[in-house]
Amino acid sequence: MRRLWAAATTAALCATGATVTAAPAEASSGGRNAAAITWGPCTEATLKAQNAECGFVAVPMDHAKPDGAKIQLAVSRVRHTVPQEKYQGVILVNPGGPGGAGRSMATLGTHVPNGGGAGYDWIGFDPRGVGASTPKLVCDTGYAGYNRPAYVPVTKAIEKAWHARTKAYAAACAKAGGPLLEHLRTEDSVRDIEALRVALGADKINFYGFSYGTYLGQVYATKFPDRVRRMVLDGVVDPGRVWYRSNLDQDIAFDRAIKVYFAWIAKYDAIYHLGRTGKAVERLYYRQLGEAATRPIGGVIGPAELTDVFLQPGYYIFGWEATARAFSAWVHRRDPKPLRKLYDDNHPQTADGDNSYAIYLAVQCTDSKWPSDWRRWAKDNWRVHKKAPFETWGNAWYNAPCRHWAARPGRPVDVTGTRIPPVLMISETLDAATPFTGAIEARRRFPQSVLVEGVGGTTHAGSLFGNACVDSTIGDYLASGVLPKRLEGNRSDKECAPIAQPTPTAAVGRKVKERLSLMRYASGREGE
Repeated sequence: MRRLWAAATTAALCATGATVTAAPAEASSGGRNAAAITWGPCTEATLKAQNAECGFVAVPMDHAKPDGAKIQLAVSRVRHTVPQEKYQGVILVNPGGPGGAGRSMATLGTHVPNGGGAGYDWIGFDPRGVGASTPKLVCDTGYAGYNRPAYVPVTKAIEKAWHARTKAYAAACAKAGGPLLEHLRTEDSVRDIEALRVALGADKINFYGFSYGTYLGQVYATKFPDRVRRMVLDGVVDPGRVWYRSNLDQDIAFDRAIKVYFAWIAKYDAIYHLGRTGKAVERLYYRQLGEAATRPIGGVIGPAELTDVFLQPGYYIFGWEATARAFSAWVHRRDPKPLRKLYDDNHPQTADGDNSYAIYLAVQCTDSKWPSDWRRWAKDNWRVHKKAPFETWGNAWYNAPCRHWAARPGRPVDVTGTRIPPVLMISETLDAATPFTGAIEARRRFPQSVLVEGVGGTTHAGSLFGNACVDSTIGDYLASGVLPKRLEGNRSDKECAPIAQPTPTAAVGRKVKERLSLMRYASGREGE
C-alpha cells in the first residue's frame, strides 16, 4: 500500500543495518514462558513528558523455532491513572504502515475524551525490524532522494530506469536483511503481539490500530480470538484484497480525494490564486507536472517529487494549507523553497531514512504473492491510470520491488471475527488510503462490530483528532464497552460529520501539531 516516506523515530539504542543479535539471557523469548519486561526510563521527550517507561522484550526471529535466534522489540508503557479496582488492562497501539515506529503511541490515551483512556496501561511498541527494535532493516537510504525518473512511463527509457531502480532496491534489502527478511510477515508481528501479551502478564489485550494496524488487529483476532477484549480499528483495511489489488483500489480513491482538495483550493482562490474551479486547479497542477519533467522546480522537484508533495493532502486535510501555500509560492513567485521543504520533511536523507519503507515492502511483498509478469502490472496500471492518473504509476513503482523480493511470499490469512467481542471500526467515506469498501467488508466479517462513518470526509485514520462525534464514541467504548446499535445491511452504523476542512486563516494549535507528530506513520503519516 502506498505510503508517504516519513522519518523513522530516532531513539536511543537504535541499531543500524540488520545484523541479528542474541538477546540478553534474562529477556523474554516469547510464548508462555516469556519473562516480564524490565522497565526503565524513556529517553524520548514525548514519552518522558508522560512519565512513560521503556524496555525491550526478546522474541524468536522465527516463531516456529522458539529456541532459535532472538530479536528484540522496543516497548513503552504509560500506566493507568484510575484506582486499581477500575483498571481495564493493557491496550497495545499500532500506528500503521507497515513500517511505522510505535513507541510514542503509548501517549495516545491522553487524547481519549472524558477520561476514557485512564483505565488502561497504554503500550507502544516498534514492530520487528522497525525503529529502536533490533535488528533494524535499512537497505538504501538514498533511494527516496531527488533526481528520480517521472512516475508515468511514457517512454521506454523511463520504464527501464524504474525497473533498474526497483530491482536494485530489492537486492539491497536482500543483502541487508539476511535471515530476518523471511520473517517479516503480518503473521510474525501478530505472534509478537501474543508474546507481548504474555510478557505483560495480561490474560487478554485491548488493541488500537490505525491503517495497516487495523489489518494487524484483524489477523490477531483471527489467530487469537480468546485473547481479545476490545479493539478500535481506524482506517480499516480490506482483509480480502491483500495487497496487489488493494493498491489498485487506492489509485481510484486517491484520484477522487485529490479532486476534493483541488476544489477546496478553488474555494479560496482569493488567497491562493490557483484557479476558480477545481478543474482549473487540476489543469494547473498537471501543467506544472509536465513542465517539471524538463525543468525541475528549483532544479530538483521533478514530476515524481511534485506528485509526492501532493500525496500528503490526498491522505489528510491537515496538509492542505501548507501544500496550497507552497504551490502558490512557486506558481506566482517562482519560489521553490516551500515545495522543497515539504518534500524533504517526508523524504529524510538520514542514516536510517528508508527503514519504514524497507519494512513496508518486507511485509507487503511477503504477506501474499504479487504478480511476477510485468505485462500484468502494465495492463492493470495503464487501465487504472486512464481514469485515475494522479497516483497510479507512483503507487506502482513504490510497490514494484515486490517483483524481485528475495523472501518467499505466504498466503493471506482468512480473516474472521465471529468469535470475538464487539469491535469499534472507524472510517471516513472518501478515505483514499483505505477505501470505505474495505471497512464495509471488515464489518461483514466481524458480525459484532460497529462502524462509525465520517460522512463525505477524505481524512485517513484521523480519530482522536478533535471530532467530538467520533471521539466520544471511542471514549464511551473504552470506558464501558458501550457501542452504538449495529444496523441491518452493508452500511455504517453511526454517521458523523467528517473532520472539518480547514479555513486558510486558521492557526494550527499545539494539540494538532502534537497529534500530527504522533500519527505520522498511519499512512503515511502512513499508510495503510
